[in-house]
Amino acid sequence: MSDMEKDMEQTPDEAVEEPEQEVSEEPADAAEAETEESAEAQTPPDAQEQPEKKGFFAKKKEKKDKKDQQIEELTDKVKRQMAEFDNFRKRTEKEKAGMFEVGAKSVIEKILPVVDNFERGLAAVPEDQKGEPFAEGMEKIYKQLLTVFEELDVKPIEAVGKEFDPNLHNAVMHIEDEELGDNIVAEEFQKGYTYRETVVRHSMVKVAN
Repeated sequence: MSDMEKDMEQTPDEAVEEPEQEVSEEPADAAEAETEESAEAQTPPDAQEQPEKKGFFAKKKEKKDKKDQQIEELTDKVKRQMAEFDNFRKRTEKEKAGMFEVGAKSVIEKILPVVDNFERGLAAVPEDQKGEPFAEGMEKIYKQLLTVFEELDVKPIEAVGKEFDPNLHNAVMHIEDEELGDNIVAEEFQKGYTYRETVVRHSMVKVAN
């Protein structure tokens, strides 16, 4: 067999084998290239930088939360102090008002005997002497005292003809009287007074049984 024939016999075999190797290698390389391209396309360019940014913002947010907490604590402290001050102011005003009422009642109690003496003196003046200057002067002073009492909210307690009230009246005598009902005040010995709805002095009365 000649050399040309040998070459012709070997050439088809080699031609068949070479294309098979090329087909098997190229698709694998293409698949790997496509996989890498898809992975690169899906992966964001700043994927590696995100954890650092997230940590930075987390620290910043944590610092902001601490500031908010401090603001809330200070605000709560101010509110408590304002409430304490308001309670102190109300308590002080109440104490001052109570002290004023106690002092006023004490002064009124000392003036009441003077008013009683004016009433007794005016009641003892005879009818024919009531027009004299002395009697008129006493009556004017007495009326002036009553006007001052009225301005101070000092009022006399009604007693005669009223039902006996132990909160307002002090019974020193009891009588039997069919004309009067039970437990009715028949006579008043000493007038009682109230100051701002508080009893300064009870009325001394006679009560019918």
